[in-house]
Amino acid sequence: MTAPRPRPGPDSRPLPRPATLDWLTRCEEGRAWLASLPGRLDAASRRWSLRTGDPFTDGCASYTVPATTADGTPVVLKLQYPDQEGAHEAEALSRWNGDGAVRLLAHDPDDWALLLERCDPGDPLWTADADEALDVLTGLLPRLWIPADAPFDRLADEAARWAGNLPALWEAAGRPFERRLLDAAVSALTDLGPGQGEQVLLHQDLHSGNVLRARREPWLVIDPKPLVGEREFGVVAAVRGSSLGRGDAALRYRLDRLTAELGLDRERVLGWALGQTLAWGFENGAVLPGQVEIARWVLAAGRG
Repeated sequence: MTAPRPRPGPDSRPLPRPATLDWLTRCEEGRAWLASLPGRLDAASRRWSLRTGDPFTDGCASYTVPATTADGTPVVLKLQYPDQEGAHEAEALSRWNGDGAVRLLAHDPDDWALLLERCDPGDPLWTADADEALDVLTGLLPRLWIPADAPFDRLADEAARWAGNLPALWEAAGRPFERRLLDAAVSALTDLGPGQGEQVLLHQDLHSGNVLRARREPWLVIDPKPLVGEREFGVVAAVRGSSLGRGDAALRYRLDRLTAELGLDRERVLGWALGQTLAWGFENGAVLPGQVEIARWVLAAGRG
C-alpha cells in the first residue's frame, strides 16, 4: 500500500475515517471509541514524535495510519479498538521479534496504541500467484509456531465457546442453513478442543490480506489475533479464505498443499475450518451467506 501524504499534526479538519470502521457507529461503545480517536491520535503522535498520514482503508478493528518518526523512519501507528481478539497483539509481535512478522517498535497498553515497522511496498499476498502465495505461507508459518502459553487465550476455550454459542445463533437467525452443517461444526469443535497436539502461538486470522510485501524480508505477517493451540488451526484462515481462489476445488488444493507440506493432519484442519467458518459466520443476528457457502465446501472436502 502506498503511504498517503503526511499531515503535520492535529487541526480543525474532521479526522478521516475509513468506511471499514462504520460498523462501530451501531453501538454506544463503538461510537465512543470513534469519538476518542482524534485525541488518541494526537497523544500517540506527541508521545512518539510522529508525523501521521491519512488512515489505511482496509482495517476493520483498528485505526491504522502511516507515520514518520522524528529521524525520518517510516512506521505505522495502530490504534486498536479494545476487544479480546486483539488484546495480546503486542505480546505476540514481541515474541516473534520480527522473525516473519512486522516488528513491534513501541506499545502503550493503556491506550491500546502500537507503533509498528512499516511494510514497503505493502502489497498483500493475494496480489501474488496462488502457488507463490502458498509457498510464502509454508515458509512463514513454521517460524511463527513457537511454544507459548500465558497471556494468550487458549484455542480449547475458544472452541468450547464457539460450540456453545452456535446453536443459539443459528436459532436466532431463523435457522438459515441446514441442520447437518450446524451439527457437524458443533461436533468438530467439541471433539477437537480437548486432546490437541503441541501448543504453539497461532495467528488466528492469517489470510492473504494479513501478509504484506516488505523490504527487510520479502513478506511479513501483520495483525495477529493470537491464540495458543495446535498447528492444524494455524492454516485454517488460509484454507477457507477465497482470495487465493474461489470454489471447492481451490479450497481443496490449498488444503492439500498446506497439510502435506507442513505435515499436518488433514481431517483436523477440516474440522477446525468448518467450526471457525460458522463461528465467524454471523453478524448482527444475521448469517453471512458467503461463510455458509465456504462451510459447505469444507464439509464436502472431508468426504474426499
